[in-house]
Order: sequence, then C-alpha cells, then structure tokens
Amino acid sequence: MQSYPYLGKPLHIGKLTIKNRFCMAPIGGGQHHLPSGGLKDETIQYLVERAKGGFGLIFTGALAADHLVDPYTGVGPSILQNPEAFKMTATELNERAGAYGTKIFAQITMGLGRNYPGLPAPSSVHVFRHPGVNSPELTRDQIKSKIESVVKSAKIANDSGFAGVEVHSIHWGYLLDQFALSMMNYRTDEYGGSLENRLRAAREILEGIKQECGSDFPVSMRLGLKTFVKEFEQATLTGEKEIGRTIEEGVEIAKLLESYGYDCLNVDTGIYDSFYYACPPMYMPKGYLVELAAKAKAAVNIPILAGGRMNDPEIAEAAIRDGKIDAVGIGRAAFADPEYPNKVLTGHTEKIRPCIACNQGCITRLQQGKQPTCAVNPVAMREMRFAMRPVVQVKKVIVVGGGVAGMEAARTAALRGHKVSLYEKNRELGGNLIPGGSHNFKKEVRQLNAWYQNELNHLPVELHMGEAITAEQLREMNADVIILAIGSVPVIPRVPGIDDPKVLGCMEAFAQPEKVGQNVVVIGGGLVGCEMALDYAQAGKNVTVVEALPKILSAGIPSPIPNGQMIPDLFEYHHINVLEGHKLSAVEDGKVILEHDGQKKTLEADSVVIAVGFRPAPSMAQELTGSGAVVYDIGDGHQVSTILHAVWDGYEIGNNI
Repeated sequence: MQSYPYLGKPLHIGKLTIKNRFCMAPIGGGQHHLPSGGLKDETIQYLVERAKGGFGLIFTGALAADHLVDPYTGVGPSILQNPEAFKMTATELNERAGAYGTKIFAQITMGLGRNYPGLPAPSSVHVFRHPGVNSPELTRDQIKSKIESVVKSAKIANDSGFAGVEVHSIHWGYLLDQFALSMMNYRTDEYGGSLENRLRAAREILEGIKQECGSDFPVSMRLGLKTFVKEFEQATLTGEKEIGRTIEEGVEIAKLLESYGYDCLNVDTGIYDSFYYACPPMYMPKGYLVELAAKAKAAVNIPILAGGRMNDPEIAEAAIRDGKIDAVGIGRAAFADPEYPNKVLTGHTEKIRPCIACNQGCITRLQQGKQPTCAVNPVAMREMRFAMRPVVQVKKVIVVGGGVAGMEAARTAALRGHKVSLYEKNRELGGNLIPGGSHNFKKEVRQLNAWYQNELNHLPVELHMGEAITAEQLREMNADVIILAIGSVPVIPRVPGIDDPKVLGCMEAFAQPEKVGQNVVVIGGGLVGCEMALDYAQAGKNVTVVEALPKILSAGIPSPIPNGQMIPDLFEYHHINVLEGHKLSAVEDGKVILEHDGQKKTLEADSVVIAVGFRPAPSMAQELTGSGAVVYDIGDGHQVSTILHAVWDGYEIGNNI
C-alpha cells in the first residue's frame, strides 16, 4: 500500500496550522448565494462534504464584496448587502467543517473586470470574446470604493469564523490581475505604470484587512505566475512571445506580495485568453505547473500552494518532498470525488473517482450561468437535491449495455438496494470509454473505466459478459425495470469508394491501430476526429483533417473554451494540416477526392479514417412493450452526447427507480 507522508504533514500558514497538505481550490460564485444574501444550504453541504472527505484547507468560491461600482458582480449578492445573513450561514459552515478539523478561507473578489462585458476595468481594454467591445475604465474613487468593500467583507468573514481570507485575485485575468498586467493597465495615476503601482490595490487591500482583522489573521493571494498569451484572445502554447506576465515577473510579484505581508500564495497559470493554462484540459500533462511554482518557492519564505492538473498523488507527494511546493490545490478533482484526500492518505487511490479534465460540468456550466457540477459526479454542488436515496421497494433491474451509462445506472441502483443484472455483449466493460480512452492523453478515461469496473466488482451486480441479449429473452425475465444503455454506432458517409481497403471507420481504427499508415487523412473535424488526428500526429504521423463546416470543433455539442482553444494550437505545433469547408466526395484508386467551392481536390493517403459522427444504436424498446417492465433508453442509445450526459442519465434513472 503506497503511503504519502508529505501530503499528510501539517501545513503552517502564519500562526495557523492546517492538518494536511490538501487544499480544495475555489470553484464557483453566484450559485453559492441565496438571492437575499447568505450561503445556500446546498453550498454549506457541498463544502462540508469536502471537509468530511479530508481536505485540510478549503477555499470558498469567489464571494462578492462590491455592490456599488459594478453593474453586476457575476458572483452573486455582495457580502455587504446582507451581512447578518452571511454571518449566520457562514458561521454554520465553519462550525460544521470544524468538526472534521478543516479550516476554510473565504475567497473575496474585487471584481471580474474585462473578462465579461459591461464590467469596469483599470483601463478601457478589449472584452474577452466580444470583438469591438471595450470595458469601461474605473475612476480613482471607484478603485478606492472597491478596495474598501473587500476590506469590510474580510472583517465580516473573520467575524463569521473563517480561518482566513484569500484575495481574488491576480490570476485568470480577473480585476486585480488586470491591474497587475501592463498589457491591460494603461493608467497614469498611482495605480498604473511601475509594477509596484500596478500592485498598489493588492497592497492596500492587504493593509486594510490586517488593520481590521489583526496582523495574525491569514491572508492568501491567488497568483498566476505566467499568463501564456502572445496577443489578446491568443495563447502561446510554448510560452514564447509572451506579452502578458513572464515567469520572471511572476516571481517578482510573489516577492513583493510577501513583502507587503501576504501569508501564502495560491499559484497557477493562465488567463481567459489562454484558458487552457488556467483550466487545463486532458491534453495538458499533469504536474505541468510544478517547475514554475518551484521558482516562486525558491524566491519567498511564505507557503506556496500549487493547483492545476495536480491531482496525481505521486506528483504532488514528490513536489512537496523535494521542496518545490508546500501544498497542493485540488479543484475539479474535488468535484469528482469529495473524499480524494481520505482515499489517498488511507492508501486506497484505486477508489478515487477520476476527474477526466473535460471541463464540461464545471467551468463550462459556470460560464454559461448554469449550476456547475461534474461530468462524472452528478451530485457535486447538488448534494442535497441529488442525494442517493435507499429503496423502499426492491425491484428486479436489468441493464442492457456495459458502457458508462449502463455501468452508472447499475452502480447507482445496486447501491440503493435493488437487485441488478447487467448484460454486455462484449467481453469487456466500458463501451465507448474503451476507444475514447485509447489516446495517450486520455489516461483519465481509462481510469474512469477501471473505477467503474472496480465499483461493480464490489457490488451485488450480476455481470453477464459476452452475452448479447434479445428482446424475447428480456420479456421472459420478469424484470420490474429494463434499462437500455446500448450506445451508438459510427456514421459512415455513402460516397463512391468508401469500401476501399484504405478506408477505416473510427472504431476499426481504434481497435486495430496497426492498420493506420504513416500518411493519414481524418474525415471529420469534430472532437473525435480532432483527438484522433492529434494522437496520430504525436505518434509521428503526417495528418490532414478534413471538415465540411467552416470551422473544426463547430459541430455537435460546443467544446469547452479551454479545450477548444488548445486543440488548434496543438494542431499548429504538430503541423497538422486542416482543410475546412471541404467535403469528402469519393475515394478513387486509394486517393481522397474532396470538394471545395465546386472545385475538386485530390489527396494522397495511406489511410483514410472516417470520424463524421455517431447515431444511436437500434433500440429494443418497442419490442418490449407489454413485457410488464418499465423500459428506459439512456445514454447514447437515447441521444448521442458526451460522457457527462451518459453518466447523468445513468445516475438519474438509477437513483429514481
């Protein structure tokens, strides 16, 4: 059994002792609040579950301070609008979390600035993803007002039992970050110009909090060490041509923040314009931040907390052991499994439900104004409304299909107490998780499949592998509930030459990678096609992606911003040729014939991989009419979608039958 002694050691932030080195990163904002002020019961339960799960330190999501300057805060009612309601609910949160020995820092924001339209910024600058729109510029009096609101809110947080506060933040391009960045701050008063002037607001906030709450009250700053941008709306994958913050400036900021009196720094990278460094998808290697964080650690004496793809216990343990960081920040992985620290520290890492870094349930829903939660854990941030309920009447449940939707339905129904049997026609569980996890950068999908199999092996679920089952057989089983999770099948375009030996369907290419030659043409620029192309290019193949629409990644469910930003940059880095607005016309004599604006184009290829989409597999639901069982179609068999929707379907049905 692997042990992690450094992750289990206490952490000291000023005079405060944290029981271990696991820190839950802040996630969310407005959804935490009641409309009239104060924290929702749901928010309290969500955070308490992570305290119960073993996190030594928890950062709340961003809490609004100002309600006078911004037209809206984007993060819910201000603490100052109803301080008594906030105190009452926050006190309950801290009392309950304290029972588990967990400390909580309230993360308080000065504002979001040019990340969203209509919000004021230090200077009038381009608003993210709004061409031609600039943010209004803050006046000096407005800056002073916003600083005062953060200080007053910190005092209320102190009175509510929070162990400290984190100032939000010189990261992700939020308002304080915009002050600090010369590319966004053109001011000529005392809040612009030199680096120390650009950090003046951060310093004045800290001085005010210490004056109001006492010098021993811990204050953290969330700090992006490097922005990875070469222009507005354009990331730099390699970090070259940086026009934002270099690592050298990031280290200098860390030193200045320490000199002002900040007690710890919670570091990461990126801004919205380089979101794949801020909220990294699965294409980003785990632990990418460690060496950058180590540069800050070497320059200061206050603790460095590091977050961003740090949910690998081996990487985190080694980084702390080697003195490169002091603690690890876990955000999305805490969504996926609230008991992450307990499972690591008790040596049961195989029981961790893995975050797959898809960014669909968490950051994307947050930015869409929806309730953020988790693709692989539908209960996240909805622990009260979506809690699993024991059964009142045990039913005989048959699940047809062992993909992720079927496995989740079987798992949930069995945990609740139903008698469950699962039939899978193949000899291995996983369905489309198997091809979907075959890429080198999709390790977490393979881990998710392994987690489900481990769960089912420890539950009273009858597994029937390698058994294709018919509607007639199902009708004879006297089931109370039949859940059809039969998945989807690839779409193959009907064009001349589609039966050419060089042409491979995506599932065949997944199953028999040895058939894919050196020069590959991938037909289809959706997520499946793009990920296949990326994997081939990383293996050293010459790759062309052909997409009929004007843009890759524009069909089907929109890609999360970080994922959608990173794939084109990876394509450029790996020299993947992209032909947008081109349609497959035919395959003739082993050559690919394309059509573009009425013109024909011919490509040479060793292999042509078809990845133009999927459609639901034929359902048996109609054949089961009158069988005496309630029948549900879920997952891709109901509607082709994502892992998120497959898991959510499985949980919804499994938890309510």
